[in-house]
Amino acid sequence: MLLVLADGVRHGYQIAQEVELLSQGMAKGGRGPIYLAAQRLVEAGLVAEPKDRPTAELDDKRRRYYEITRRGRLLVAAEAKQMADLVRAAIDKGLMQKRDPAKG
Repeated sequence: MLLVLADGVRHGYQIAQEVELLSQGMAKGGRGPIYLAAQRLVEAGLVAEPKDRPTAELDDKRRRYYEITRRGRLLVAAEAKQMADLVRAAIDKGLMQKRDPAKG
């Protein structure tokens, strides 16, 4: 969820769709679990509800919007570095092949 919000403000349904896409379908769930997770992240100071909403013609008052906080951005960056280090270790041990950037 933090990785999704690193791109900018999203509402719950957008978050759910992007999380499912990023996880290649492994993380499925409706809006309920997303809003529960979002509330926990808000309480932890990693996510906030933005003060400004989209313009009325683009908005649905039922939607709840979220944005990553500076603290959340620092945490997700640290976790991404840990994952990258783990992947490098797996490559060094011959458990994975290094990706060829030219092949995408």
